[in-house]
Amino acid sequence: MSYKEGMEAICLEMPEKVPRTEYSADFHWDLVRRVTGMEVDSKSPCEVQCRAASAFRRAWDYGFVWNIRVGADALERCRTRMGHAEYAADGTDYSSRVECPFEDPEEAFTFSPEEVYGSLEEAKLVAMYNEDYRSKMEMTPDAVNTTGVYITMVSGLLEIFGWDILLMAMGIDAKAFGETANRYGKWIQQYFNALALCDAPVVKVHDDITWTSGAFARPDWYREYIFPNYKRLFAPLREAGKKIIFTSDGNYTEFIDDIAACGVNGFVMEPTTDMKYVAEKYGKTHSFIGNADTRILLSGSREDIYNEVKRCMDIGKSCPGFFMAVGNHIPPNTPVENCLYYNEIFEKLRKR
Repeated sequence: MSYKEGMEAICLEMPEKVPRTEYSADFHWDLVRRVTGMEVDSKSPCEVQCRAASAFRRAWDYGFVWNIRVGADALERCRTRMGHAEYAADGTDYSSRVECPFEDPEEAFTFSPEEVYGSLEEAKLVAMYNEDYRSKMEMTPDAVNTTGVYITMVSGLLEIFGWDILLMAMGIDAKAFGETANRYGKWIQQYFNALALCDAPVVKVHDDITWTSGAFARPDWYREYIFPNYKRLFAPLREAGKKIIFTSDGNYTEFIDDIAACGVNGFVMEPTTDMKYVAEKYGKTHSFIGNADTRILLSGSREDIYNEVKRCMDIGKSCPGFFMAVGNHIPPNTPVENCLYYNEIFEKLRKR
């Protein structure tokens, strides 16, 4: 039923129950063991972890699986390393590698993605997306699966330049850096053209355009250099009839209208983005996914957890395209009992 409910929600057909997805919960190994009864941890072989994660997604009735294919690896020839804090169980994702290929922020003004990264054959890109989509369908066949692009615009520029060079370049000459963004948009277009030709009916577009506090640049800079590129990038997806699900971390409330105007079909949001605004303005025309506060699962009481799930349900339940999810993740340090109680309340409240 999960796939049926997920596609009904994406197509705004009001499923009988609110569908759900989660992020990272399927490698919260203590939780996965409790839910599935399978012996698995951070040191288990990959095939064991994959089986356990798949069983968890079935048990928690995922209607949608968040996934992208094109990430920082596409920029490997020239990218900044900013290290990575410990997040995964046992700190398996920790990295102290910090390096930047640029010495002067003004180098960003002449940077040419086409010259540095080159172009790829469209048929190979389409095959890459199809293989990714097929593998995800095999792992979770009873949910809506996706493939897509992580490094759409801002996230790609950030992977290339890092925060220091990016912000200094914008401060020195926002227009010149905007032209660099335009060149990046022309280069990344090849990935969107191929995405339009792949087999996945639902595609993911990710771009972290804001911080927790909101925009990190003047709003008019986004409207001159980011959203016009979105319209060009998304055009082939719309023409192909794809359902476009957009994700950004942080608080992107002030840009919801801009992003909607670029042709997306759905929004994924963290707790800082105003889901009530999305529901009131776009709840009948767009799907949306969110946005319980992960901090409440981490340290809140049972009453706090209940109230947070109810808050989300009160906002989204009357909207045909609403999916429940904890934003932005359920990390491995979240108490298992809190996770189980969250799921219990979701199951009680999800029926329309």
